[in-house]
Amino acid sequence: MPNNLRIGVYPPSLDDSGFAYIRAAEELGVDSVWVPEAWMYDALTPLGYIAAITERMRLAAGVVQLGARSPAMLAMSALALQKMSGDRFILGIGTSGPQVMEGWHGVRFNKPITRTSETIDIVRKIATGERLTYEGKLHVLPLPDSQGRALRSPVAGPNINIYVASMGPANLKLTGAKADGWIGTAFLPETADVFIDPIREGAHANGRNLSDIELTAPVTLEFCDDAEAAGRRHADGYAFTIGAMGSSSTNFYNQAFSRQGFGEDIKEVHRLWQAGNRDGAAKRVPIEIGLGTNLIGTDADVSKRLRLYQAAGIQTLRVGINADDDHQRIDHLGRLMDLVKAVNSE
Repeated sequence: MPNNLRIGVYPPSLDDSGFAYIRAAEELGVDSVWVPEAWMYDALTPLGYIAAITERMRLAAGVVQLGARSPAMLAMSALALQKMSGDRFILGIGTSGPQVMEGWHGVRFNKPITRTSETIDIVRKIATGERLTYEGKLHVLPLPDSQGRALRSPVAGPNINIYVASMGPANLKLTGAKADGWIGTAFLPETADVFIDPIREGAHANGRNLSDIELTAPVTLEFCDDAEAAGRRHADGYAFTIGAMGSSSTNFYNQAFSRQGFGEDIKEVHRLWQAGNRDGAAKRVPIEIGLGTNLIGTDADVSKRLRLYQAAGIQTLRVGINADDDHQRIDHLGRLMDLVKAVNSE
């Protein structure tokens, strides 16, 4: 039997207007709010505020960048937000990439899979109240040859749900092995197995089932009569992601799209962008990427896409909404919630 789809939203801004939207989303039955973190605002501070103005929706960091904080600091923040929200918090983590980590945070981008795995271990150890000792490849606690002591948190106890943002096969397997949820990106339901098969493999290898991991994917919602034109615009927007989001040797988005059958297109988009031909790069992005990663078109078009995500096993769609103003954004969200309800009832 197909799973019921749930909807999560992003704050369109971190001001009164954005927070009013989050409150309205909760009233419409939206399940979760996802706060991103890049090189602007952090993810955790806004969630503390949102915890105070909401009552039911889950509060997810989507995602905090590993290496920017110690695992212990992440655990402390997670315990605080779990307490403040009444156990509604989701700790979404990701390694980001070398441009952000080395350029913004001044932290070497090394051993991302190991860093993710060890961070999960340490956060869970702290949250469950164990005395903190750990011997990993990147983290050894207490620090050897130091005056450090193996401490135990006096406020441990709440369960911390840890979701991992992963795109590469090794990180996807780790997600299946250790995480409570997956924060997907660059995802087309038509090629879902590229992502979900490694997650399933990692789960089974560690005595778990795929059903133990909540699968989430991002979409932009745009109601319109001309889906092709809108899909072309959304495809154009991916030129920056493909051309600039990563170094010449490390771009996880490009690798993910290539594994879904767009390899030659992706290489050419990247080449054009790096050569300074931004318009040419935008037009070279396949329209299938713009249409396949979003909810675009009429009610019937959107409902069809919802069924594809549901059939692929996605449980939560993280939705951004194209809208002219706040009123239209809330109106379109309500319209989407009605379509989701209808699809879930089929």
